[in-house]
Amino acid sequence: MLRFTRYQWTVLAAAWLGWGFDVFDGLLFNYVAPNAVPTLLGLPLGSPEARSATLYWTGLLTSLFLIGWAVGGVIFGPISDRFGRRRTLMITMVLYAFGTAACAFVTDIWQLTACRLIASLGIGGEWAAGAAMVAEVVDEEHRVEAGALLYTAAPFGLFLATAVNALVAGNLMTESPETSWRFVLLFGLLPAAAALLVRLYIKEPDRWVTTAKAQAPPRIRELFNPVFWPRTRSALLMTFVALLTWWSCNAFIPVVSATLGQVEAAAAGLDKAATSALVESWKTIATTAFNLGGLIGTLLTVPFAKRLGRRPMFAVYFGVAAVSLMATFGLDIPNEARLYMYFFIGLSVFGVFGSFTYYLPELFPTRLRATGSGFCYNIGRVVAAAGPFVVGAVAAAGAGEPSVILNALFAVALVPLVGLLFIPWVIETRGQTLPP
Repeated sequence: MLRFTRYQWTVLAAAWLGWGFDVFDGLLFNYVAPNAVPTLLGLPLGSPEARSATLYWTGLLTSLFLIGWAVGGVIFGPISDRFGRRRTLMITMVLYAFGTAACAFVTDIWQLTACRLIASLGIGGEWAAGAAMVAEVVDEEHRVEAGALLYTAAPFGLFLATAVNALVAGNLMTESPETSWRFVLLFGLLPAAAALLVRLYIKEPDRWVTTAKAQAPPRIRELFNPVFWPRTRSALLMTFVALLTWWSCNAFIPVVSATLGQVEAAAAGLDKAATSALVESWKTIATTAFNLGGLIGTLLTVPFAKRLGRRPMFAVYFGVAAVSLMATFGLDIPNEARLYMYFFIGLSVFGVFGSFTYYLPELFPTRLRATGSGFCYNIGRVVAAAGPFVVGAVAAAGAGEPSVILNALFAVALVPLVGLLFIPWVIETRGQTLPP
């Protein structure tokens, strides 16, 4: 049973909202990309040209977004260690809220790119501050549970993004897909309200206050000295594999489900309104299955980490991820069945991230905790940025043909298979106290 004090619950709630809205704002665009990209490029919605352009630009924009995310993590990690978790959490939440909402007012694809990059800086900086704050406030015996609970905010963020898109684009504005995406993106302002909670009720962790006064400011280069390099390497290898897999498949869930839905609607001879309704419902099914699997997978990291250890846990998740990807995109099954198979992808590809909120803070001392966690968790996005770009470019080259998209996503299974080779380098932290 979790025995947190009222203040510990408050800190966990603030960090939970920060990360949940982080994911919400980060992926809200992917839901509206099939409508936003063709509109900004002046292409007819649902046309082969629109599908091809959407795949290409979704991949490119996601890759640029990940690079901005990485830059934000590298910048704000040391800021959090030097100036405080609370201040950094509040600033980054406001930054990504206004960056996402600004996307609703763009008039061309380049303005959209600029606004997405602004949002990505804040999103990249928020995670390290929130994870470090939770790890430093809760008791040692509940650190794993608190970290996993913190990451359940990610499925919440995706559920909320799915619900907002379904409400606005799938119900209220079905007849106006060229406009509905702008109203969806306006909901990106929600995190600004959550930032007020941080300002009013959260203080800096005592552990950080004591350390910040007594020790020298952090330096990123310290992560690569002989003392910390094995731990940095362990974190980088696991995050590289997880991030590359996650973004290579998750970024395309709305686009894949929309493409399959459009093919199904064309075969059934549906009109524009019926096609739009079918596409939106298929997006909801696929994303809901993925999110539900991710939520369960996140919570399962707790017994795996505490009973098996961190190293076996990563091996299990990478193995299941490879199998689920190959089955979903390689088996000869009805297209609608693939939507529900996303549950197993979410269980593994999404679920493994529940471990990083406690594993990465376990690797570094207080004065380097946000710097090390933020750098390792976010710099991997530079590598991960190649995944969406390659998948999107390959799919676009196939003119949006479903078979080409499925084959590209099937190949993503190679990433977690390679990840299994890195397991011997994982630093085991089971049973250890948080470094002072």
